[in-house]
Amino acid sequence: MPRAFFEQVSDALVGFLPPHLRGFGSVVSGRNLKIWYGNEQREHYEVQSISARTLEIGFHSEHPEAARNDDILEALTKRERTWRRALGTEAEAGPFLGRPRPWRRLSEVWKGPGLDTDEAAIEAAERLSRYVRALERIRAKR
Repeated sequence: MPRAFFEQVSDALVGFLPPHLRGFGSVVSGRNLKIWYGNEQREHYEVQSISARTLEIGFHSEHPEAARNDDILEALTKRERTWRRALGTEAEAGPFLGRPRPWRRLSEVWKGPGLDTDEAAIEAAERLSRYVRALERIRAKR
């Protein structure tokens, strides 16, 4: 996926977020867009290319300690009814996708052709904004 795709997601994301959630840190590469709030970058929202025809969208906890990641995911899953209304059945809580790591995720996977289009970038930004709006309310209460 070209870096321009993830730059477009980042640009569009701002328009989908309420003003109080627009002050995030971010990094864009040719593989992903990561955004975070505060100083802790290991807990972040992400749109990432898994392959040419697969995108992952959602939240990651990427601390080196599995127990810390499990605690973060547990705090979110305790409030599943809250975020499930906003995110639907596509959102899955569990281990990191890919190589075995102690990381955890609450995310969804999109598969198919056309994921590198302008329309897909806008849809990914809108979907990521749903994760941010749903989960930041919960995370703020930790």
